[in-house]
Amino acid sequence: MGYSDVDYDYDYDDEGGIIDPVKLLTICFALGIWLVWRRYHAILSRAIYFKIPPPIQIKDTWTAQKLSQPSITAHENIDGLLPNFPLPERKYITAYDPATAYHLDTILADDPQVIRDKIQLAFDAQPAWAATSFHDRRRVVRSLKKWLVDNQETCAKVACRDTGKTMLDAALGEVITTCSKLDWLINHGERALSPESRYNNLIMFYKSSWVQYEPLGVVSAITSWNYPLHNAWSPIIAGLFAGNSVVLKCSEHVIWSTTWFVQAIRECLNACGHDENLVQLVCCYPDDAEALTRHPLIRHITFIGSEGVGRKVAQAATDYLTPVTLELGGKDPAIILPSTDLEKWISLLMRGVYQNAGQNCIGIERILVHESQYDDLFRMFNERADKLRPGHSLKSPGDGVAPAADVGAMNSGDRFPGLQKFISEAVDEGAVLSVGGEPWHHPYLEQGSYFKPTVLGNVNPDSTIAQHELFAPIALIMKYETTEEAISIANNTRFGLGASVFGPVRDECIKVAKRLQCGMVAVNDFGVFYTQLNQDLPFGGTKFSGYGRFGGPEGLRSLTNTKTIVVDRWGWAIQTSIPAVLDYPVRSVTQSWDFISGLVGFLYADAWRTRIDALMKMMKASGR
Repeated sequence: MGYSDVDYDYDYDDEGGIIDPVKLLTICFALGIWLVWRRYHAILSRAIYFKIPPPIQIKDTWTAQKLSQPSITAHENIDGLLPNFPLPERKYITAYDPATAYHLDTILADDPQVIRDKIQLAFDAQPAWAATSFHDRRRVVRSLKKWLVDNQETCAKVACRDTGKTMLDAALGEVITTCSKLDWLINHGERALSPESRYNNLIMFYKSSWVQYEPLGVVSAITSWNYPLHNAWSPIIAGLFAGNSVVLKCSEHVIWSTTWFVQAIRECLNACGHDENLVQLVCCYPDDAEALTRHPLIRHITFIGSEGVGRKVAQAATDYLTPVTLELGGKDPAIILPSTDLEKWISLLMRGVYQNAGQNCIGIERILVHESQYDDLFRMFNERADKLRPGHSLKSPGDGVAPAADVGAMNSGDRFPGLQKFISEAVDEGAVLSVGGEPWHHPYLEQGSYFKPTVLGNVNPDSTIAQHELFAPIALIMKYETTEEAISIANNTRFGLGASVFGPVRDECIKVAKRLQCGMVAVNDFGVFYTQLNQDLPFGGTKFSGYGRFGGPEGLRSLTNTKTIVVDRWGWAIQTSIPAVLDYPVRSVTQSWDFISGLVGFLYADAWRTRIDALMKMMKASGR
């Protein structure tokens, strides 16, 4: 049979066969518009390139005067540290590397008038910034994130030079954490600050209501020295994203590095077309800080530091009822439940104790282990801690090869006598000192502030060392008999910041976690409620660890004015009016009471019959 003899009848309908060319063109046209729109917004959101020169002090070839008695006031006792023509009646701060005692710079401290001037500059710049869109703010944050990722090694070296920490500690505690915060703001910051619709009850069914989060104005942060990059950038980027200008007062111990880190943000703002005066850095001694904490233009203060200073900040803030968030440190416990696989978790425990030379507000300060596993854990800590190498990470001209170090320097050697006193008293009370317990002397950096990684076993939970925050590379290991005792020991301090619970059964760990008096708990982990992984969670504690939260939606919203707005849903049809029986002057107290009583019963009574009776009572009182 030939093909010509066959009658092929192709009948294509709308349900199959050849696609309608009009539909195809419409789809392609719509897709093209969408792609162009996406491309346009991608260009608008693209990170803006900017750069600042790295400080010469982080170069391998850099060297400087080695201070014989390093301190922030060394310029008062050592010749040659002050500028050639120091300003009279002004204070200076000596910046130095705690790991090497090298002099970094001598920086002019702000006096009260300079501080007030900086606050005014921030105040004047804020209104224009408050009018920007979240798109504009995201672009600034995205530009900062790109710069930080591109310059992470430089940033880590700057932090190391000013604090004495290791490059690894800088990577974990400074760079990754800050990148995570930036990323969270880019992806979730707008969601946290967008207006939220709220439900109405029956009596307000004709209303529409929502909550919106508006900038406060000028907010301030007073931060500690242990993480200069993250402690500076975290409150600044949060404050900026919320539409505020920010005045940062860092610790005078890290003014050298913080100046560089803050300058990066100012350069970024300028590159993105915004006023760099939105961010101000205050450099002063504590006795001049009240020019900041008592200033009427400061609308919120975030404080990270010691309890004693935190109390002074909170008290000063009462002058203008300035809200304050306080993070005052802790004495975080790690509870190891019976039958826990110690080999599995020993590395996390070591990192929790010795990270950043123990200078970590959520570091593990107490390890509570069941008596059946105490000897094994004590042995593991001894074996590992004894192998830890103190030292510095940045290569100096006299090093020969790049130095290798597990634990960096502490911020200052001023606390060493106090730490040794705590340890001595603990030993007198029965504790076992097996590793460390004293300063470590570098072979050629004699003035470096190093403390030997320390292990102290059989510690009395009521001893002084078990009740005070050490902020040092010291492991305190305590034994307990029952889980109830472990919970009691964990809660038996004035602090309540964070905690960890380790155990083979997840549900049992959660039960213990719920009974701990603190703001954050990690189960079978350490510090993940804030550090590298999750910035969507609020950070803060209870008891003497402070109050308020930073981080997450709660922290971002704390930097705003929470405003409620209620409007008519159908204003053309129904609006609030005062019933005649309630109108001034009230014509009958009895009738008005019966009306309100009936209204309450109609809206809130349990039984429908009671509600109907109440409605009849209300109608009768209204004269209907």
